[in-house]
Amino acid sequence: MHKRLTISQARSGLKKKEFSSVELTEYYIKNIEALLDLNAFITMNFEKAIDAAKVADSKIANGEDGSLLGVPIAIKDLFCTKGMRTTAGSKMLADFVPEYESTVTQNLLNDGAIFLGKTNMDEFAMGSANITSYFGPCFLRYRKKSDPNMKLVPGGSSGGSATAIASNLCIAATASDTGGSIRQPAAFSGLVGIKPTYGLCSRWGMIAFASSLDQAGPLAINVEDAAIMLKSMASYDEKDSTSEKVEIPNYTDFLGRSIKGLRIGIAKEYVEGLNEESLNLLQKVESWLVDSGCEITHISLKTAPYALPAYYIIAPAEASSNLARYDGIRYGYRAESCAGIDELYVKSRSEAFGEEVQRRILTGTYVLSAGYYDAYYTKALKIQQMIKNDFADNAFSKVDILLMLTTPSTAFGIEESTKMSPVEMYLNDVFTVTANIAGLPGISIPAGLSSDGLPMGIQLLGNRFGESTMFMVASIIERCANFEELRKEILVV
Repeated sequence: MHKRLTISQARSGLKKKEFSSVELTEYYIKNIEALLDLNAFITMNFEKAIDAAKVADSKIANGEDGSLLGVPIAIKDLFCTKGMRTTAGSKMLADFVPEYESTVTQNLLNDGAIFLGKTNMDEFAMGSANITSYFGPCFLRYRKKSDPNMKLVPGGSSGGSATAIASNLCIAATASDTGGSIRQPAAFSGLVGIKPTYGLCSRWGMIAFASSLDQAGPLAINVEDAAIMLKSMASYDEKDSTSEKVEIPNYTDFLGRSIKGLRIGIAKEYVEGLNEESLNLLQKVESWLVDSGCEITHISLKTAPYALPAYYIIAPAEASSNLARYDGIRYGYRAESCAGIDELYVKSRSEAFGEEVQRRILTGTYVLSAGYYDAYYTKALKIQQMIKNDFADNAFSKVDILLMLTTPSTAFGIEESTKMSPVEMYLNDVFTVTANIAGLPGISIPAGLSSDGLPMGIQLLGNRFGESTMFMVASIIERCANFEELRKEILVV
């Protein structure tokens, strides 16, 4: 077994007895061990994975079935996994072993998935480059043609999951998206990543960053795998008060369907300022959709420029509240030799939280303080509602799907990222945060390569619970882009 497998290829091979789940799992374990320098994983789960693979082989032999039965995947270290360390990329939770399973990971286990381990991530999902992890940065195997010695970031915060799939260390992986943390790594790594409608996937057992924005979703090698993973991950959950009780279709049924007559919207606010390379890619995708029978409509989303500043008020505010529980007393890191409870709080949080997490907690505490609550937080919530209304009453009254770039740039260097100011780093989310602010689904599909030979992602935004329509359009873009052929041109070290 030497080639990359999709979920459907793996399931087919297992059913035909071309290989066993144990052999498949051992193959990915060897790949992980050979590429430890990428730092894609924080915690390995190899022994339990082999045991689970043996159980899967037994079930397959007995004629049992499951959409992921015997398929080795990776889990972002934000999802609580019973008996397996869950750190959120932080010193604060470096030794935390949950006694319960998150709803999303339980759904995957129920469908027969094999967990290889927990993937690296920005600390508490705060970052766009996977450089804020307590366990060190994660690296992309891809290289710029113009500077092959430059180590590139895989994007964040789900960088470990992206690196793992792109480097063939697993077949697919879970991720989470608060402001673009699925779609941006997908774009940097040449993968498909979908951020579902808020409430489609349960947040129970996900370590919280910003509760009104966080959403679980999959990263995968192609659109079909993303559809299979999302079907498995999504469910109504009474343990999550924001979970929505909606019918979850078999998303793969929508792949390859005709999109003739669909209205595709392009908002001028997401085109202004694009470099020539990005503009050319957008126009190429636009021509593919026109050839497929779509109608292109140019619209204006006047609230779009306010999404990023609103996000960086709401998200830190919710983070400061969510992370208040890590106080050195109940669980998590606890500082030693403290004179009293006040010193215990201060030292535990100062020693265990990284710089970016501290920055966002302080920002959030500031905007929630008595003197600034109305000036910042209340205004941000009003803007959030205006953005939701703009999409509902304006955009989706005229179009079925919105088309735009996923990120303003391709993957950048680790050293470059360390020189960026926080604001420069936050601007990586300029095209992605809107979906989180509005609670809408978004998907990134690899659609081309830059002049430096790096993946470029195209993003689709759909109406609430419009994942099926998004998958229809995404599968057409994927077919036209033929990215699997382009992938062969990427410089890999």
